[in-house]
This record gives sequence, C-alpha cells and structure tokens, in this order.
Amino acid sequence: MLMSQITIDFPEEIFSSRRLPPEEFVHDLRLAAAIYWYQKQEISQEKAAQIAGLNRRDFLAALVREQVDVFAVDLNDLQQELNRG
Repeated sequence: MLMSQITIDFPEEIFSSRRLPPEEFVHDLRLAAAIYWYQKQEISQEKAAQIAGLNRRDFLAALVREQVDVFAVDLNDLQQELNRG
C-alpha cells in the first residue's frame, strides 16, 4: 500500500495539556478526524478505520466507546424506503 506522510507542527504545550506523548496525541488526532468525517457522512466506515489506523472492528468499538452512532441513517433516505413499502 502506498503511503503518504504529512507533518503538522504543534506547540509543545499542546501535548502537556492532554497529558499525552506525541505518538498517542497523533493516534487520538487520527481517530478524532476519522470519527468527525464519518459522522458527517463524508467517508465510509472502511475509510474512517484506515484514517484512524485501525481495522474496521476496532473502529466500530471506538465509535461505541465515544458514544457515536455506528450506523448513520439519512432520514430522507429512510422515509423514501418506507414509502416504497
């Protein structure tokens, strides 16, 4: 799999405010971004798991831990399905 690397500079106090070493901060940042984009229905569960650096099962477990709906339902789509019978 081809990988790209990005660099983001943060002030040192960011890490101490969360009481996390930089490696754990990056893990949390990746997970937060994946959950955010997944909730906005911009990416699939599979892509979100990849962004978070997790397999799909572990990403679903993270959603549960964070009390995020595992399956996003568009109410308009649901209503159309219900109307079809």
